[in-house]
Amino acid sequence: MSNPQHTQKIQQEVLDFINSRKSLQIASLMTDGETPYASYAPFALDQTCLYVLISEIAIHAINLATHPKASVMIIEDEDSAKELFARKRVSYQVSATHIAPDQAEWEHGINLLTHRHGQRIGNLSQLADFKLFRLTPEAGRYVKGFGRAFTLTGETLAGELVDHLRDGHKKRAS
Repeated sequence: MSNPQHTQKIQQEVLDFINSRKSLQIASLMTDGETPYASYAPFALDQTCLYVLISEIAIHAINLATHPKASVMIIEDEDSAKELFARKRVSYQVSATHIAPDQAEWEHGINLLTHRHGQRIGNLSQLADFKLFRLTPEAGRYVKGFGRAFTLTGETLAGELVDHLRDGHKKRAS
């Protein structure tokens, strides 16, 4: 994108959209390293990452601990979407890092989650089986409708570089 103002507008849209959602979908790899597994988790966001607090009993927590590469998607509710086939969404390929309770970042992540989701986080974070993960984006895509998709490049949620994907849908040859 050559227009810095348009880039900033899209970056702000991405952050506003993420802020409007409370949970994300997680696609992780099972411990065999081959079988995909889809789940969801409530999240909190920081400028450069997302935080999730999930029980080690949950399959996706085991998966993230074993294989720290995953994909996440934050998507518009289908009940409020104007177009079911082009729901607004942002997806990222992420690197997952387990944050232990004795690390300084633990309190920061828990505070962000508590501010976003309430005291339940405080209660869950006291349970030994709940693990905090930082999900750092490596690449992303923001889709806000048909013909309105953008790649997000860089290790921030809004993307340090934003490119409009212009080679989109094409009619079939008859």
